[in-house]
Amino acid sequence: MTETSASPAALKPPRSQWRDVWDQFRTHKGAMLGLIVLVSLVLFVTIGPFFRDAPELTIAQQIKLRNKPPSFEFPFGTDQLGRDMLVRMMEGGKVSISVGLVAMLISITLGSTVGVLAGYFKRLDGPLMRMTDLFLALPLLPLLLVMVMLFREKLSGALGPEAGTFLLIVSAIGVTSWMQAARIVRGEVLALKEREFVLAARSIGTPPRRVILRHVLPNVMSPIMVAATLGIASAIITESALSFLGLGFPPDFPTWGRLLYDGVEQMQLFPARVIWPGLAISLTVLSVNYIGDGLRDALDPRIRGR
Repeated sequence: MTETSASPAALKPPRSQWRDVWDQFRTHKGAMLGLIVLVSLVLFVTIGPFFRDAPELTIAQQIKLRNKPPSFEFPFGTDQLGRDMLVRMMEGGKVSISVGLVAMLISITLGSTVGVLAGYFKRLDGPLMRMTDLFLALPLLPLLLVMVMLFREKLSGALGPEAGTFLLIVSAIGVTSWMQAARIVRGEVLALKEREFVLAARSIGTPPRRVILRHVLPNVMSPIMVAATLGIASAIITESALSFLGLGFPPDFPTWGRLLYDGVEQMQLFPARVIWPGLAISLTVLSVNYIGDGLRDALDPRIRGR
């Protein structure tokens, strides 16, 4: 008697590569803890304001409520102008995380483009890498301070204080933080372009643009994604440093860095005003770094499956 139906194992569909990546990612305890913390912070800053929908507690000055201690009505207390610190933490988190994401996208786009072009085209390698070395040699914080001082008033007048400052901050951070991603991607492309599948595609006359889009870029996504996660943390820290120096967003437009700056003067009397934004920045940066470590291990085919 012959067997007419295939066995269940033969009918089972092949495992997805991203399923394997997720299975490997789940084994990294630090990455899973970081993911839980980051998702919790994102929910805190996005959904939290709907439960305390009171704009006057964030911007308007309520002198009668100034310097209130933590209570049921104000869990984080109020600041020196009577504004609810919990609401300002939520609104500030939106801005800080948004700055990190947008600045990361700018830096990763620039870094990946420069790295791919320098690694694939030999004639562009020298000029692009010398430009990268030039940017690496520049003192970034003084350069950021100069850019903010030169363009803040112009952009604020053209787009408004909030939109102009946001565009300036993310552009300045993105333009000055792409160099590490460019070097990483270039090294990966230099190794990939000598692989058999790339040589085969070039031997049959495939245009360089198609080779890059179909064969090179998909195989350098692992270092790009890891650099992206680390870029978010770096951008959040840089924005916090600028706001702490008083060169970030306006005082009535809270960010975690701006809340730190505002709380330093009364840190001895009200230490919670420094502790909460500092803790939020630290947790965000640590969680993103752990997620980056987990992605690095999960996206490496030499480690996946061990």
